[in-house]
Amino acid sequence: MILFPAVDIKNGECVRLAQGKEDQVTVFGSDPVAQARHWANLGARYLHVVDLDGAFSGVPRNFDLIKTICTEIDIPVQLGGGIRDIATAEKYIEAGVHRLIIGTMALEDPDLFSELCKALPGRIGVSLDAVDGKLKTKGWVEDAGLMIEDVLPRLEKDGIRFIVYTDISRDGMQTGVNVLGLEALCAKTSIPVIAAGGVHTMDDIKNLYPLSKKGLEGAISGRAIYVGTLDVKEANDWIDAQ
Repeated sequence: MILFPAVDIKNGECVRLAQGKEDQVTVFGSDPVAQARHWANLGARYLHVVDLDGAFSGVPRNFDLIKTICTEIDIPVQLGGGIRDIATAEKYIEAGVHRLIIGTMALEDPDLFSELCKALPGRIGVSLDAVDGKLKTKGWVEDAGLMIEDVLPRLEKDGIRFIVYTDISRDGMQTGVNVLGLEALCAKTSIPVIAAGGVHTMDDIKNLYPLSKKGLEGAISGRAIYVGTLDVKEANDWIDAQ
């Protein structure tokens, strides 16, 4: 199981949002590159980066920063936010991003998304962001009019590499993970699943770990590792000891 420290970028700063709301932002640092280096130095195995400006605007806003992160650290980076065409996706891969997380395009432009999966095989994952199973798009501000089970068969056929599942109601709220929701999703698909939203303490890591034998690839943590309720090194040491 992989613990993915999150570096969310907004206005050039490292931030966290509460429930994905653009106006509920906490700034944790003015230098996302230094923050990425910090997590890598603590032994992180993979970094989760989000261009929040891109997610809300639909176009990349922090390309140079993200490229620098990929250059400065020696662990792989997965990236989401504002990737809504193939040219942008290819540009990020060329810049050193290992794999991409697609949300809006996957739900709203199935044909283009299928083309993207063919253009970058093994590099594309999908962000399924939901409230009570109902999917959201465009930085979580619009209702997609779909349930998770509505889109899974198509995404599997397209050949996605992984799924990031976010329980929006828990994201940034430090309320614990939705283990039952994740277990249900893992049971519905053979695609590896990454948990996001609500990873708060070591108890959450321990509660999630049994799902690693059922298709859970890992968990993303943001606010918890910044405020100190979860320690990256401690979590990785515990995972390694299992």
